[in-house]
Amino acid sequence: MTTLTSPRGRKEFVHCRRTESQDINSINSLIRKFTENLFGRINIIYLLEKANLAITLCNDREEIMAHAAFIDYPNWDIVKQDEWVNLFRELDSELPCTPLNTLFMHLFVAIDEYAISCCKEIIGTVFKAVPDLHFIFLTIPSYMSLGTTLITIFEPFGIVPSFNYNEEFSVHVCHRHRHCPQLYIRQARVEDHDDLMPIFMRHDTSLREIYGDYFLAELIEAQDEENYSVVCEDKGTAVGFMSVCSQVNMELLHQCFDLGPFNGLCKRHPDDILEPGRTPSIQQSKSSVKYESLQSIQKTEDESEEQDIHTMEEIKEDVLIEHLPESPSLSTSTSERSPEILEEEILTSEMSYDFVKTSKVSLTIDDEDFRPVYRGASSAFCIQLFCIDEKYETRSLDFMKFVFSLFPHKDFCIISVPHLTPEFVLIQNFIRIVPFNNSILDNDLYIFHRAGLLKSINIRLATANDAHSIENFIRTLKLSQSILEDFTRYNVARRDPDGTTVQAFVAEVSNQIVGISIIRNEMDIEYIRSHYNIEDFIYYNHHQREEHGHMYHFVLNPIFQHYRKYFLKEILRLSFKSCLYYAIYPQSREGKFQNPYAHSLTSALHYLVPVRPRRQIVYPLEELGINAPSKEVSKDQPCYALYHTNRKLMLEPKVTINARIVVVGASSVGISFLETLIFCHCFNDKDYALMSLCSWVNVVVGKMTGINRAAKHVILSNEKIVPYDHLILCTGQQYQVPRPTGADITKLLTNREIKDCKERYTGKIPSNLFTLNDEEDCLRALKWIHENFILSEGNVIIYGNTIDIYTTVETLLHIGISGNRIHMVQPPLGSNITCINNYEVESAVEEALLAANVSIYHEAILAQWNDGEDPDPIICASFTTPTKPFKIQCTVFFSFHEKNVDYETFKALNDSCLVYDGRLVIDTTFHTNDITIRAAGPLTKFSNRYYSNEWTHSNFSSKEIGFQLAATMLNLFDPTLEPVVEPPGDLDRLIPIYKGAKMKGGLLPGPYYYLHVGKPMIPTPLEVQIAQGDFGLQIITGQAKSGNYFRIHINKYQMVETITCLSSEPFPISNYIALFGQHEQVLNNLCSRHREGLITDLYSFFTEPWSMAIFHDRFIDLKKELRQILATKEDEEVPSMESLVLQILDEEINLYEKPKKYLQKFFQETIYKAEVEKSILDYLHYNKYHLPMYAWPGII
Repeated sequence: MTTLTSPRGRKEFVHCRRTESQDINSINSLIRKFTENLFGRINIIYLLEKANLAITLCNDREEIMAHAAFIDYPNWDIVKQDEWVNLFRELDSELPCTPLNTLFMHLFVAIDEYAISCCKEIIGTVFKAVPDLHFIFLTIPSYMSLGTTLITIFEPFGIVPSFNYNEEFSVHVCHRHRHCPQLYIRQARVEDHDDLMPIFMRHDTSLREIYGDYFLAELIEAQDEENYSVVCEDKGTAVGFMSVCSQVNMELLHQCFDLGPFNGLCKRHPDDILEPGRTPSIQQSKSSVKYESLQSIQKTEDESEEQDIHTMEEIKEDVLIEHLPESPSLSTSTSERSPEILEEEILTSEMSYDFVKTSKVSLTIDDEDFRPVYRGASSAFCIQLFCIDEKYETRSLDFMKFVFSLFPHKDFCIISVPHLTPEFVLIQNFIRIVPFNNSILDNDLYIFHRAGLLKSINIRLATANDAHSIENFIRTLKLSQSILEDFTRYNVARRDPDGTTVQAFVAEVSNQIVGISIIRNEMDIEYIRSHYNIEDFIYYNHHQREEHGHMYHFVLNPIFQHYRKYFLKEILRLSFKSCLYYAIYPQSREGKFQNPYAHSLTSALHYLVPVRPRRQIVYPLEELGINAPSKEVSKDQPCYALYHTNRKLMLEPKVTINARIVVVGASSVGISFLETLIFCHCFNDKDYALMSLCSWVNVVVGKMTGINRAAKHVILSNEKIVPYDHLILCTGQQYQVPRPTGADITKLLTNREIKDCKERYTGKIPSNLFTLNDEEDCLRALKWIHENFILSEGNVIIYGNTIDIYTTVETLLHIGISGNRIHMVQPPLGSNITCINNYEVESAVEEALLAANVSIYHEAILAQWNDGEDPDPIICASFTTPTKPFKIQCTVFFSFHEKNVDYETFKALNDSCLVYDGRLVIDTTFHTNDITIRAAGPLTKFSNRYYSNEWTHSNFSSKEIGFQLAATMLNLFDPTLEPVVEPPGDLDRLIPIYKGAKMKGGLLPGPYYYLHVGKPMIPTPLEVQIAQGDFGLQIITGQAKSGNYFRIHINKYQMVETITCLSSEPFPISNYIALFGQHEQVLNNLCSRHREGLITDLYSFFTEPWSMAIFHDRFIDLKKELRQILATKEDEEVPSMESLVLQILDEEINLYEKPKKYLQKFFQETIYKAEVEKSILDYLHYNKYHLPMYAWPGII
């Protein structure tokens, strides 16, 4: 915090932060008449939506002291936002203001008493937050004075005419060097030791402990031609230190990191071997091309003025061209990944990777063991030691120009840091290099190219003359043809054949193109708004339709990757857009590189935010008729993951996390965990394409066979290793190969005479035995059946007693297998609870099986395959029963008998000394006995110290478990979250009870569509539940055998607790899931209507228009808002509805009428009724694109 002192001597402790929407009322209260005369009449919400940077100054009581907003074009609309540069150059051609280093103040307000101090504090903060910023301009009517506050910051710059007003405007400027100047860089001297040591000691004491008290002085004294020590100073005091060295172990770097895009950090050489199977000199023709030198832009720099407008001397074209990657590291397609089959996956999430980096999956590419050989001389020097005072950290890049001048023949500066080191300001301008999968270094490598110091980057609209340069620039990209086609379309007509406007922008450095982006007007914005939560980031109504753009291509030379955000900002300014969207379509199952809907991959994905998909209402379109939503909202189109950016996000700092988070197992828990880390919410399982997890996650195909806890890596079945910092175990349980009892059925043995054996099967696994645990298992089995079974005459045995046996039978019937070839064998239940736990539903399904001629066997235990002979392949299987054994001839055998932890997974856990007691033991925060290893899902059980062995994660929703697991870890990575408060000791002994619905369903024989939604609970027979005194009410319509069965259980609190549907027709599953947890009165007084006999069919009841609002994804937000209204005291003299209810329950009020009637009367006569009605109408009006079937005031 900073202390501000008013002219009266009053002091306030203040801090700056980004402006938030809840600040609007306070900001409005600070606006005076003078403010409107100076800045014009301003809509604060609109301004905040369009501002690149909005800063609020608060005191220690969080009261707003001041606010300022900055945008990258002039206020008062004195000139079009894409033309201001030329206008200002006419005012002063000597002042090097560019879109990169310039912002415009559009508003400043402050408490009068502290106005001057607040203004200086905000201006200083802005310069610190935006290192490339050097000028802040302010335009005001020429007849106005700046006032006593702003005149202390700004100085006159000139007078400009306005294109929109019949008057002139005066321009004022604020220079960086008056508030946060560039640091002076020089070589270190021994006498700097005393200034620097306190800075070092604040960060780390290990160097002094290892090398002694004077290690820094000794390092400075040891400077030579290969080792330099450099300091930055402010007012004669050293405030930062950097030690650089030209000796770099290039062999080790080539072995551990993919440096192909940068030619291995070496000079090009004709004997370089860059591709597998190629001989030296194959690249000689390319490397022998002579490039002309670029003429550098040199200006005389005044050290007291703008020293940080850097220029470079003798930059050669090969700096800009020859390092373009010949691999898909600049721009590829989301479809350009090799197809990966997820068996028991390890998903690694290195959150610092942008999309360029995560597209490198080293374990699954061809020639993965090949390493290029570079013969040329090293072109890199390294930073050995770096430290700077936190106050000056944003000026860290000031070192780079000076240290490059020390090594004029080196093009790259590299720095290696431990991967758990928080990414500091200096390396945020560097490029993080992708390590190879077998890297032996635990550090991350960052590089910076000499040309990255150029500040002369210019973003402009492309022209037809750029075609040849663009073609050369993107020639190595796999989607270059797509980019060129779109660029040609832009050149020819500036629009698509359908009339959509197309714009192409290029990034140019020293007259050479180093980047290109192509955007179109977003024509599907209604669809996007209705299907994605873009309103998490923008106020939609404050953006015009034409201000939404769709980015199709974005390519930037990796040397200038630190300008990605600036490139995006300029695209928005020059195209007059406020929002950009980027869609990623899924990879086709055939593994083709090019999906028909895919565009070039954007290397700017790191600076885009993923947008959460919205749960959609399934509309009964025929019943709604003209009241149905528009086709733009309800149309079907291929699913995609959406990414977004806008003006507000352009200067938003982004935290990069280099922690290696390894998730073992692609279970629902694991996917939910990963998705929550990205979107911070629980995933939508309608289509994984809506998430695009592969944009953020490296998929490693393999099976975990060991965990080296000391070295912190996972060992795979192919003997590869995957290092981790945080290991998440979510393997779940799988169906296991059943172990025959070995009973000889010729002896007519029964189940009672069979010894119960829990040992796992260790024999040869038959080739025609299938255990279906995931989608890939199902596809493999389906392929086998089509190739080997459908046209044969054999039988199929389905063994087990889970719901999967029914869905498997229905699938076999659906693909044309006769029912008399299907034998469903059910072993004895482990308890008296069936998988469906509803007699009426089970009876209907069993009747359908018999009608299809499917043979059903109950309480049968597998005795032998092939009469005890070689089981591969299975030609017959024998079973014992409580009465008479039997044998079935078969061609294929499906087993769904028992789920358990995979043996290799168990062995890996056990061998690594993780506590295992039937399942992997965890505590309430998901920790195992290793602090870096967490686990969740059916793999786990709670520690015995909780005395709750009947409750495990299997009792709860897998998606909610994954969400909660991620929530416990977000605090480790997200500095904006409140720190977790440790629970009291007694509460730590209680296991968490999650409340999310647990669901199951599928297509059962009949065919019947089946869905069951219920609360988490210990499994109990339905008849026992109904017999409980506090069971509540169940409403049933239809009959299971008729295919229109619908059952809702309302608990004693009048809340929907269970939903069971069995229908011969498809039904809207997501709609019915939304009913869970709703009060029956919200469902149009469900109970009273049922008692009155008004509901004969729940399916029809929930297709009536009134119910659509309940199915809306934001209905839960409406409920929270209404609850807040009733819990808030609207009037000092009137209690809140919530407190009134509590007083009645505590009998603090003597009533002369029934409590319900009294509360209704109180609600009607106070402000609460009007507030609730307003909130509901606002909800319907704001979401009218989804809910047009509702009327609201003014619609008629």
